[in-house]
Amino acid sequence: MKRVGIDCRFAGSDTGLGRYTRELTTYLLKREDGLAYTVFVRSKDEPWLRGISNATIVEAAIPHYSFAEQTTLPRLLLLSRVNLLFSPHFNVPYACPVPFVVTIHDLILHRYPNHASKLRRLFYRFLMRRSVTKAKGIIAVSDFTAGELAREYGNRIAAKTTVIREGVHERFVPASVAQQERVRRKYDLRRPFFLYVGNAKEHKNVPLLMEAFAGLGGDLELVLAMNGPEAMKLTLPSRVSRITKVPEADLIALYSSALSFVTASAYEGFCLPVAEAQACGCRVIASNKGAIPEVAGPSAVLVEPTVDALRDAMAAVEDISKSEPFRLGWEDAAREVATVCETVS
Repeated sequence: MKRVGIDCRFAGSDTGLGRYTRELTTYLLKREDGLAYTVFVRSKDEPWLRGISNATIVEAAIPHYSFAEQTTLPRLLLLSRVNLLFSPHFNVPYACPVPFVVTIHDLILHRYPNHASKLRRLFYRFLMRRSVTKAKGIIAVSDFTAGELAREYGNRIAAKTTVIREGVHERFVPASVAQQERVRRKYDLRRPFFLYVGNAKEHKNVPLLMEAFAGLGGDLELVLAMNGPEAMKLTLPSRVSRITKVPEADLIALYSSALSFVTASAYEGFCLPVAEAQACGCRVIASNKGAIPEVAGPSAVLVEPTVDALRDAMAAVEDISKSEPFRLGWEDAAREVATVCETVS
């Protein structure tokens, strides 16, 4: 039986990559597809591992982008006797001792350095090129990302790339009125509000979003649900609030009670918050950049990421149809990832 190792060292993190790793791995382990799995985690005590019994769990408290990642992790892979490594991100040890499949979410540092140092950008490009060149299979989370890979690295890379979109967990459904009221009280949200979910890196255009909102009249609020160092550095104008470390149940209720989810992002490899908002029946106002047009449902309003266009869309929010609950399934994504892992050699 083919044994697939899954690098789940990001799974314990409160990030989009952490959620992708947790959800996809959980659904892979539910399958009966003739594959055996070994998962490599920072700690065996991570909550998401509770109830998982059909996989070998190996503790690998190895920091990403570290010397140990290049020396200790390859030894663990050999000792664990895996035949293939599935990495839910591009970072794979340089001397990986087994064939591997990687997921590429975006080429963000190719397009937006986001204040990363020159050394970090060079290291990123080196690892990315090495990973996509040596990988037996590549998973791109959108047609947009697959196109970015082909433009950057050529047809040979495109030939081994499969587009498998991210999913939205079945928990993301419209929240009850009682749940919405509870969360509004918790965060002291007394006015109708627009909701942004994400970080505040350069390409997210959060200052532009705040400027567009500032031009709106009325008794409205813009709520920024965000984490990360860039978020803490933002100067918030009047009627804009920031909340951090939002539990999933609260996030579902926020999507459900918002006037609209809104983002001015200039670049997205997928944009999971758009899909989550739609699954909760939330209106969506978003930029027409990157993979967002692929992810957005037919009721979403997509505009150029400019102050005027965003302000006009928000001003007309009541004319936008509420999203019909719309979902991309992790079960489908897991089935397609398993097929890639089965077929590569």
